[in-house]
Amino acid sequence: MKPWGSRALSHLPAALLLMALFGGWEAAVRAGAVPPYLLPAPSTIVATLLGDAGSFAAAWWFTLKVTLGALALACASGIAGAALFALWPAMERAVMPLAIGLQVTPLVAIAPILLIYVDEPHTALLLCAWVVAFFPILSNTLAGLRATDAGLSELFQLCGATRWQRLRWLLVPGCVPYFLAGLRIGAGLALIGAVVAEFAAGAAGSQTGLASRMLEASFRTDMPRMFACLSLVVLTGLGLYVAVAALERAWVGAWRGR
Repeated sequence: MKPWGSRALSHLPAALLLMALFGGWEAAVRAGAVPPYLLPAPSTIVATLLGDAGSFAAAWWFTLKVTLGALALACASGIAGAALFALWPAMERAVMPLAIGLQVTPLVAIAPILLIYVDEPHTALLLCAWVVAFFPILSNTLAGLRATDAGLSELFQLCGATRWQRLRWLLVPGCVPYFLAGLRIGAGLALIGAVVAEFAAGAAGSQTGLASRMLEASFRTDMPRMFACLSLVVLTGLGLYVAVAALERAWVGAWRGR
């Protein structure tokens, strides 16, 4: 495993680039090259976040709860589906076309229908976010379950292992990196699904997320508030990516030499 100092040094170029971008952005707005009513300065966005921290925190927490709930549901259903498909290929041939059809249908087309059928808004948003996060986890986990070494698979068959024994002791350990790759994609998609679904819902009020705050700000052409919401969405996505990367290092990084 790399020492902490070495890991920090490897991120230095990205940090310097971000500092240069934000510094140039701030300077351009202050110099008048960019109208602040079109593109607020980073300092203005930060001041807006701090000035109404309570409202932003409540909206961020609502969006995060929907995202994490959808991701947990996608993990449970994706892993279970992949295990069933790996053990019974006939089930995959029957169900996979439905899963693919669900994946390729745009969320903006599904969300209004779900919002009509499901009375509780939080549940409807949760289902919308699950729809887009489910398939990457299912397909990657299934690919991992099928990437087992053929020699080991034959050895288990010679030893008379049952289907569940093969799944528990052979297939599952080998599919972990594939599952984590799907989780990395699914985490970002769950956040996108939560935001897009709330846009489609057009909800307003105190018990709403960042998308609703962004819609409210757009109606008033409040650019600093819109960028503040967008910044929280981006930071949340980056946080989810970092969390999955940390999980990957802790889970499989040791035998990879990381």
